[in-house]
Amino acid sequence: MGHRSLADTFFSNEERGPIEAAVRDAESRTIGEIAVMVVDASDEYLHADTIGGILFSGVFSFFGAVAFFDSAIVPYIVLTALIFFPCRLFVRSFPVIKSEFISPRKRRDAVRIRALRAFYEKGLYKTKAQTGVLFFLSLMERTVWVLADKGIYEKIRQEQLDRFAATVSQGVRDGRASQALRQAITEAGTLLTEHFPKTPDDKNELSDSIITGQG
Repeated sequence: MGHRSLADTFFSNEERGPIEAAVRDAESRTIGEIAVMVVDASDEYLHADTIGGILFSGVFSFFGAVAFFDSAIVPYIVLTALIFFPCRLFVRSFPVIKSEFISPRKRRDAVRIRALRAFYEKGLYKTKAQTGVLFFLSLMERTVWVLADKGIYEKIRQEQLDRFAATVSQGVRDGRASQALRQAITEAGTLLTEHFPKTPDDKNELSDSIITGQG
């Protein structure tokens, strides 16, 4: 049995059904196509592993040198070198700790770039009228990005989509991600209906199922 990522289990089976139903309901009134993707993290943030490893190994080595080597500099340097990699692995293994070494700007940029990559990797740009909209949730960063195809941007500004992202981000932080996501999808559907109403020849071009991945 393959390894299941956090993204695979973030929404329970009971939550997935109503979310996907919200997508179908929103799309029933518009030619817009809504997709939802959840990933564990948007970047490996290797610099955070290194910074955390340096900090923890330096602190532990300092106390070790003081306690056992009368604060001698050589034992401090040796201890730091010896425990750096275990400390680095420790930071990497605990996302809650690792996240403390990642700046807010770095997180936002990483999520935005990863969402853009996902938009093209998953073929969300292939809709007939270029009206795909992606709700992208990155769990480690607790950050959401809403991205749209160029057909959407002809009438809807990114600032309007950012409001939906903020709703879901707050829901993730408050522990009510499913409810917040359904609310944002419904509101996005209303906005899309205003600018891109349903046409007789419209077809469902994107899957309504939640897309998941490790990163």
